[in-house]
Amino acid sequence: MTSIADTLQVTLGERSYPIHVAPNLAAEWIAHIRAFVDQGRNIAIISDENVVRAQTTLLQALSHRPKGAVHIHTLPPGEPTKSLAQLGHLYDWLAASNIDRSGALFALGGGVIGDLVGFAAASYLRGIDFYQVPTTLLAMVDSSVGGKTGINIAAGKNLVGAFYQPKAVYVDTGVLASLPEREFSAGMAEVIKYGMLYDEALYAHLRGSERMRYDHEALPGVIRRCCEIKAAIVRTDEKEIAASGGRALLNLGHTFAHGIENAAGYGEYLHGEAVSIGLVMAAKLSQRMGKLQQADVDSVAHLLDRYALPTALRAPLQIKDLWEAMMRDKKVRAGKLRFVAMERLGRAMTVDDVPEEWIRELWIEAGAVGN
Repeated sequence: MTSIADTLQVTLGERSYPIHVAPNLAAEWIAHIRAFVDQGRNIAIISDENVVRAQTTLLQALSHRPKGAVHIHTLPPGEPTKSLAQLGHLYDWLAASNIDRSGALFALGGGVIGDLVGFAAASYLRGIDFYQVPTTLLAMVDSSVGGKTGINIAAGKNLVGAFYQPKAVYVDTGVLASLPEREFSAGMAEVIKYGMLYDEALYAHLRGSERMRYDHEALPGVIRRCCEIKAAIVRTDEKEIAASGGRALLNLGHTFAHGIENAAGYGEYLHGEAVSIGLVMAAKLSQRMGKLQQADVDSVAHLLDRYALPTALRAPLQIKDLWEAMMRDKKVRAGKLRFVAMERLGRAMTVDDVPEEWIRELWIEAGAVGN
């Protein structure tokens, strides 16, 4: 794997945009903001309390520019922020800050901030420009790329949202130095997912490497490869409407994960932690289908365990609650759950007719209880 930083393109016609990956990109996206402000455009930076504390000097330097303004809005950290209530507050703040159609939003944060700000940008004034500046590994490799935006409601995760592409993504791997180790590991679950569903060489590289940390020399190249995979899949099926395969493949482990997040309560598990459990369950499902061997399942579990990620539920959840949460998931079609399994490690497929009993057995193996 290369560790050379690079720029790649998400090719979507007139909505194409670059993804910049480098260890130190702050100067580049700050210059972008200053150029906008010097043109008289109002710019809004939306972040969370944790990121703002880590970037105080940087954000203060951007405030009160001439010929326009940089407005900074701070939200609480955590999954509960992806809510109708916070979205409503953000709309009101944008209006009070005089953000008009010439303005632009910069999402400075993890997946929660990126999803919420992206949906606000898609819907405020019927759509204004926005830019992703992800500050977590998970957001860098997954949620900041591809244009999925949204919020959670009581019925389930990401059930309200829009497909709305950013104008650019700035992946500054240097900010990972301040990321808590638990958050970094949660991001590695999504990295491992890309190897499992699309790239056997990436998976083999991860298996053969020591535990990666924020300063690992290969990390920028790994992040770039994940973005490259997602860009390629999004290009062929932007709005996840393919009858089989397509963008749905990126949901490997996620039907299970979203059920866990909903049933346990948003915030109990980091998204990547729930995905980790979901990946083990997807591997076991693939084994039941005769596609993977026990050695493959063990390989997945061992790799996730290397990053101290959960491979089973930390505390029992009711199968009934998990099942109901899954049935409210976006991936249900014609009343049937749709799962992503693997033909082999490195190649995924969508499956629609999974026996209900198999799913219940997988939940029991993961530590769920009840009927």
